[in-house]
Amino acid sequence: MKVDNLQYKDGDLNLHGLVAYDEGTSGKRPGVVIMPDAFGIAPFVRERAERLARLGYVGFGADPYGNGFTAKDLQEGIKYAMALLENPAVVRARVQAALDKLASLPQVDSSRLAVMGYCMGGTCSLEIARSGAAVRGVVSFHGGLATKQPAVAGQVKAKVLVCNGADDPFVPAAQIAEFNEEMTKAGVDWQMINYGGTVHSFTNPDAASIGAAGIAYNKSADERSWHAMASFLAEVFAA
Repeated sequence: MKVDNLQYKDGDLNLHGLVAYDEGTSGKRPGVVIMPDAFGIAPFVRERAERLARLGYVGFGADPYGNGFTAKDLQEGIKYAMALLENPAVVRARVQAALDKLASLPQVDSSRLAVMGYCMGGTCSLEIARSGAAVRGVVSFHGGLATKQPAVAGQVKAKVLVCNGADDPFVPAAQIAEFNEEMTKAGVDWQMINYGGTVHSFTNPDAASIGAAGIAYNKSADERSWHAMASFLAEVFAA
């Protein structure tokens, strides 16, 4: 397993990401961008990138804020996340910068790219799908579903998988219904899995340390959603 830190740019903004891949595998392979939660590019992102590498992909942990910034607590993370998500064009450019860097790596088949994200990163993943970017698929884990720039019919190229906690207080039923309608009207190949008895941040083993209501780890939902994602990626990359 090879893990490297690397730098890239979104315009004039310096970004600090990481890449993980199996250095014993020859040839180009699919690449997957990981958009982090509101805390930024934390150790959780490296762990997920390494897991993607073990699946045979190149995992790329992206920097959502710039300069490798990591929030010190939830309040600071929310502040930065809200500022980023306020402008979908900025979000889409930030994800696209990561995709461009990933596509340029010698280990990566640039025709087979995907984006996955957690919480805020899940929202970012859906935004890059809405943009019509040339990605095979996007996966959102407990991400917000609302947007200021809905998908346009015929524009979305990516298949979409949403893994959602059925009891997530931050993703209410009305938001789910609006998202379902948006995706259907836009002709997107989409699916949503709702995990019962599951709230926000269900993939994060350290969620309890955040100390906020409606945020908790759920081991079975974490494992099931990872398997769902692995099956989804195998499908979209085989096409």
